[in-house]
Amino acid sequence: MFQEELVIETRGRGSVEITAQVAAAVDASDIDDGLCHLFIRHTSASLMVNENADPAVLTDLETFMRD
Repeated sequence: MFQEELVIETRGRGSVEITAQVAAAVDASDIDDGLCHLFIRHTSASLMVNENADPAVLTDLETFMRD
């Protein structure tokens, strides 16, 4: 088992890319096979998982969440 706390600074409402920070924590674990569990402490935060194949996806999601 490996546990690491990531602190992500935000400027209020909007999306923040955390892939690099999560990947670095997974790499630091030295675990070859396993499960990465993310727990978000803030009540108004959420986690979106998408493939980022098209930059318009993020715009669409942010528009949907705002409306």
